[in-house]
Amino acid sequence: MIRGIYTAVSGLITEEARQNTISSNMANANTIGYKSDNLIIKKFDDVLIENYDKNLGGRNVRNPIGKLSLGSKIDETVVNFTQGSIESTEKDTDFAIEGRGFFTVKKNAQNGSGTYYTRDGHFHSNSRGYLVTDSGDDVMGINSRTGAVEPIFVGDGKLTMDYNGNLKLNDVESYKFNTVDFQDYNGLKKIGDNLYQGENPINMDGTLVKHKSLERSNVNIIEEMVSMMTVMRSFETNQKIVQTLDETLNKAANEIGAVR
Repeated sequence: MIRGIYTAVSGLITEEARQNTISSNMANANTIGYKSDNLIIKKFDDVLIENYDKNLGGRNVRNPIGKLSLGSKIDETVVNFTQGSIESTEKDTDFAIEGRGFFTVKKNAQNGSGTYYTRDGHFHSNSRGYLVTDSGDDVMGINSRTGAVEPIFVGDGKLTMDYNGNLKLNDVESYKFNTVDFQDYNGLKKIGDNLYQGENPINMDGTLVKHKSLERSNVNIIEEMVSMMTVMRSFETNQKIVQTLDETLNKAANEIGAVR
């Protein structure tokens, strides 16, 4: 009976974690370039239940009764990297990647340090004239003249893009986005601010970047709401099981065999 309570409580814990994941997805339904999370649940290894009887010779004989599940546990959180819808914005500093790939951004001295990756192309020009993310991180590009990877400087110039993905300032070819890809997306880790951390990026010269467009979140609100209702029902079921087992234990401890 005690083991049954542990099993039901493990279900409560995993359903609470699943609810948090769904809530996060729904909260980011309008976040540009956001990729939804999926929580992977797996069960503990089953245990074998058996008892012992004595045979005619007085020796113990094992009698298997069956298997007992010890409940569920959180395995991992998997990011769904499917493409979000791309919408036109008519804003010069908005960009969207169609297909595979990520923009490269670098945190400046005020925000920390390090190179990270994002699908969020909602950029703008800061007070220094550089193209940055909403969090103020520098967007990295390849200088068309020197070939160096550096923050993209736009200043007060008119920003356009040609069919080959070249960024032009006042009709002068100046940069290309330093877009990268990864062989295995499972190695990417969300670190906040719609950024990812990953090892061994692969430079992508042929990444299709659309100008004056943004990739919307790939969160499906209807599916998330259905999942939320399912989680709530499962949580309530486990909760009732715990209450029932607790009441049964209370009777076993305080009523059965009591001397009156």
